Formats: sequence, structure tokens, C-alpha cells
Amino acid sequence: MSSSPGTHSLAFRVMRLCRPSIHVEPPLRLDPMDLFVGEDIFDDPIASTNLPPLISTHVPSSSSSAKAISSDSADLTFSSRFLLHHPSDSIGLSGLLVLPQAFGAIYLGETFCSYISINNSSSFEVREVVIKAEIQTERQRILLLDTSKSAVETIRAGGRYDFIVEHDVKELGAHTLVCTALYSDGDGERKYLPQFFKFIVLNPLSVRTKVRVVKETTFLEACIENHTKSNLYMDQVDFEPTQNWSATMLKGDELSDNSSQSSDHSDRQIFKPPVLIKSGGGIHNYLYRLKMSLIDSAPVKVQGSNILGKFQITWRTNLGEPGRLQTQQILGTPITSKDIELQVVEIPSVVGINKPFSLLLKLTNQTDTEQGPFEVWLSESDSHVEKVVMINGLQIMVLPRLEAFGSTEFRLNLVATKLGVQRITGITVFDKREKITHDPLPDLEVCDLCYVVLTLVDNKQFKFRFCGSGLILLVGYAEIAFAFGEKFLSP
Repeated sequence: MSSSPGTHSLAFRVMRLCRPSIHVEPPLRLDPMDLFVGEDIFDDPIASTNLPPLISTHVPSSSSSAKAISSDSADLTFSSRFLLHHPSDSIGLSGLLVLPQAFGAIYLGETFCSYISINNSSSFEVREVVIKAEIQTERQRILLLDTSKSAVETIRAGGRYDFIVEHDVKELGAHTLVCTALYSDGDGERKYLPQFFKFIVLNPLSVRTKVRVVKETTFLEACIENHTKSNLYMDQVDFEPTQNWSATMLKGDELSDNSSQSSDHSDRQIFKPPVLIKSGGGIHNYLYRLKMSLIDSAPVKVQGSNILGKFQITWRTNLGEPGRLQTQQILGTPITSKDIELQVVEIPSVVGINKPFSLLLKLTNQTDTEQGPFEVWLSESDSHVEKVVMINGLQIMVLPRLEAFGSTEFRLNLVATKLGVQRITGITVFDKREKITHDPLPDLEVCDLCYVVLTLVDNKQFKFRFCGSGLILLVGYAEIAFAFGEKFLSP
């Protein structure tokens, strides 16, 4: 078997198959009136009435395109080829499509399609041609064509054998298209021909993300930037969350366009127009709202997991050539799930001074094992500030054991001893079996009130209540409030 260069009868020719481009001619055409007159010539009333008929007798009218075309076809000297016969002539579009003249740039997410021709340049035919075509990257080799089981019987002298290969580009960097042929020449000698065609795969776009957490809601912002030399029309930019999250895309027009009809909204959902991202650095921003989801009505423990999901992006170029990308997993703030979680279900907005009130709390076991029993109390503050809100009654409340993923609700009786907006601090849960003190509940705020009955000079009694920095006077069904020197009426 021989593979020495320069002795082969066959040779590969490779052409990339892609959509044609629009042929654009430089807009050199002009209006003939600009050659003879200035832009202010029609300010003269005599010129404005006499000059246009004079020019129209020598130059085809720009308003009648059909007459201009017929005059061009009859004019074999092409003397009027630079004239504007129609307003669209200034754009420079000739109406022709141009096939690719070079290999061009290949981008990640596109489909590489190539037309390969193996030519017999010798004066005799070759037989039993076995052709292979494969793509080599830094990580793998992908076979595109193999005719080992059905070899090409003969390629006549001066003849050729053509075929088309396709490959979905999923890696960046250097790629090599390897074409090989194993054949028998006119002397019956078995020869091996390898040929290599190299190209670089570029990144068509970049996706930059920002994650913000507001209470129990996570917001994900994605900025997509176009790095190609052509416009990209985004058909789909979908965020696929993991099983622990649910995602909703937020759009500005949905908040402002409240007067649109439901039929119009459904039409926009069915026939969704693509989003244009202009070439050479154009950007577009997307915003998603993420929330933790429940599976089978039970919470899922995802301790330490910060994977939110990934993007599925599809687009088309100017002439409809498709592309598709999938991003890596988007990471958010690490989730620190507690084994035992204490939540506030109900809290009074206003309480009376030295009058008992109750908090409705919920204790949840977020593990798959039984926990408890528990003790609940108010822990002492490390600072020397006097505690204003205290437990009313037994200082320690005992709660029973909680089954796996179970919860229980209970009321904690408290009393406030001072006026104003006061903090409830130090509500602590203690596991009696494991001897573990869990993190206390975040501070809560309540407003303490005091009622006073006054007798005025005319022996009329009025009932006042003090609320922090204000005094509220109760009169029949109306309530007049005096706070910071301002008076207002509330029902």
C-alpha cells in the first residue's frame, strides 16, 4: 500500500454549504437634477415652474419605473445606468444572491454542512474506492461517512464522486475535517490518500448572569451579547430550572399593557416574534423570577446545593440559518437548609400595654427522621438593654416529637411592658433528645398601645389611646389622630 504524496490519482475538494448572502452594490446612482442645479434652485419661482419640465424631456422620470426600465433596455450605451429610476435603487440591493466565496466563520451551535468531491485527475479509472470522512477535535473523533461496507466500484478518468456530510458543532476551538480514500489505481496498486482541512469554531454569543435574592424569591438576570458579524433573531431563550425551582420570565410590556385584549395576548403567545440582537456587540436582557418548589407536597432537602438551572437558546441568522446553544448550570447562592425551622404564622399588628397577646408559630421538621421533643423559651439578650416583651405564664413551653417532614402549630403567650414599637427577640427552640439549641427566630416588631379616659371642662368624656409618639382620640365612629403635630381623619 502506498501513501506517498504527489503520486495519487484522486484528490478531495471541500466546499462549505451554507445559505447565500444578499448581493449589495455600492449605491453610486444619483438624481440627475443634483448635477445641474443646487438644492436652493427651487426657491426661485421662475425656476421651480420651468426647470422640471425641461429636465423631464431629457431624463426619464423617477416616478415611472416601468418607463425607465424600458428606456434602459433600449439604450445599448448604458448612459443612464447610474440614474435613480426608483427610490429603492439608493439601497444598493440588486436582487441577486451570492454563494459563499470563502469558508467563512463557523460558530458554536450551528450545523456544519460540507459538500465534498473526490476527483479522478488521471487518465485511467480507479476501482474499489473506500471513502471515510470524520471530524477531529481536541476531545474526540466523530465519524461522518464510511463506505467500507459499500465501496465505490469505479471512478472514471476525469470523473468524480460527490457526497455531503453534516455535523452539529458542540465544541469551541480547532477542528479538522479528515478525508481519506483507499483505492486501486490503473496498475492495480492499492493506495491510501489522506487529506486534512482545518477550521476554527468561534463563540457566537456570551451569556452573563446576575443572581439576586430578595427574601424567599430569587431573581436571575441574563445578558446575551452577539459576537457574530450578522444579526441574530432569538427564537427561544428559555431557562430550565432544576427540580427544586420554578421559573417565570418577567416582561415589562406585561406590566404596562393592561388594556390589551386576551385574544391579542394569545396570538402573541402563538406567533411570538423573534428578538433581534444586532451584530457586532448587540445585547438583550432577560429577567426571571425563581421560587423554591415542592415535590409531591413534601419539601426536598437540598443542603448546600446552589444549582439553579440552565438556558436553552435558539436563534436564526438573516436568511434563516439556525443555531442552538445550551449553557452550563447557573449557580446561585448556596442553600443552607435547617433541620428544624421555626416560622411565624400570625402576629397581631397592634397590642395593648400590659395586656397578654399570643403569637401563632409553626415548627417544621425538614429531615427524613423523627425529631424532638422540643422546648421553646425566650433567651436572655447579651446586651444590657431591658427586655420589654416577655412570656406571660410558664417560661418554657414543651412540644412533642415531630415525624419526618412533619410540622406543628402552637401559640406563645407574651406581654409587652412599654409603649412604642417594640422588638420580640430571642425565641429559641431546644432539642431535648439531641441536646441542640437551634438558631433563634429573627426579631419581630409589635406596636404597644395605652388607652386613657379624660374628662373635659364641659363634663364630656373622651377616650384616648397612646401609640408610640402619637395620641389618638376616639369620638363615636370616627378616630382623630394627632401625631407629630399633624391631624388626619381615619374611618
